[in-house]
Amino acid sequence: MRKSNLALSLAIAMTGSPVLAQVALKPDTPSILVWTPAQQSDGYRSIETVYKVNTIKRGDRVHPLPMAKRQIDVTFNHGSKTWTTDTFMKANNVSGVLILKDGKVLMERYGMGRKPRDRWTSFSVAKSVTSTLVGAAIQDGKIRSLEAPVTDYIPELKGSGYDGVTVRQLLMMSSGVAWNEDYTDPKSDVAQSTTMKVEPGVNPLVRYMSRLPRVHPPGTMFNYNTGETDLVGILVSNAVGKSLSDYASEKIWKPYGMGQDAIWMVDPAGRERGGCCMSMTLRDYGRVGQFILDGGKAKGVQVLPANWTAAATTTQITNGIPSGYGYFWWMRPNGSYEAVGIFGQSITTFRDDRIVIVTNAAWPRATDREISALRTAFLNAARAAAKAE
Repeated sequence: MRKSNLALSLAIAMTGSPVLAQVALKPDTPSILVWTPAQQSDGYRSIETVYKVNTIKRGDRVHPLPMAKRQIDVTFNHGSKTWTTDTFMKANNVSGVLILKDGKVLMERYGMGRKPRDRWTSFSVAKSVTSTLVGAAIQDGKIRSLEAPVTDYIPELKGSGYDGVTVRQLLMMSSGVAWNEDYTDPKSDVAQSTTMKVEPGVNPLVRYMSRLPRVHPPGTMFNYNTGETDLVGILVSNAVGKSLSDYASEKIWKPYGMGQDAIWMVDPAGRERGGCCMSMTLRDYGRVGQFILDGGKAKGVQVLPANWTAAATTTQITNGIPSGYGYFWWMRPNGSYEAVGIFGQSITTFRDDRIVIVTNAAWPRATDREISALRTAFLNAARAAAKAE
């Protein structure tokens, strides 16, 4: 693989991988990875018109996000320029920025013609929601524990490289099973796993994953693997006996009080993509972040195990990228933990400051070192401004 291709693959793995297997409503739909700016602007906010999805239904109650007494703006220096929130958003095709402190809105801005009721696709931010549903299933007694074997919930994997792998090791991306996530190589696993035929009663992704060999002892080596995050989605669905969308509605959207229905892209077998592509409003992204920050409680009821959010959002395994990886959450050198998706999607939380910052965007490239550095500079400046209030 050429050096440039290697850099692209590593960079995308750092920020959240692209779509493995989606079902387009029209046969001539181009890959979401190569959409034009106009296709991004329209498609990211209306993904249900492009791909097959399931609905995550909200309930009757809405969790309030009251406006703080004073709103903030963010001004910061980066490179040779002084930036404002507006110039940052325009320069990077940012469709939404939300800053919460103590559950109150310090800033809510929209761009690219987006309105408050417009949803926006998550890409790999969905991984962090999927791991949260693992916690809910443990709290419900549907998954015995993090140390339970994966094969207890996906028996088709018995006798494969996943024999002896635990749920926890999947959440750490450390199964030890071989996986090549090179998006530029048509022979890579991330490409080949999308070509399996759909047969009645057989999940094509599970069949593909069951054929992969083990190359490391489980739990010893981090290897970014979107196939396994989709596998975790299947595991949860099997354990609870319902779709991920229905379970997300039951455990998060209804009890916590999301403002609108969300949608979740499905694979060719009709399963929600555990590793990708939910769509929700900017405020509901903020509510996801606040739900985790609040310890996984809804209306005073512990939806997740009491220690779940702390464990999920602290380093469980080193991954060669400061500062480590939790349960489908990234740890950052600035002290935050993040749910991240390509093209500029993120939920960034500074736990000790009780600050949640959401960005949605349509970057011109899936990942970009310069844009990422600018986003980090904005996040650090936004944190400082929020703390000052």
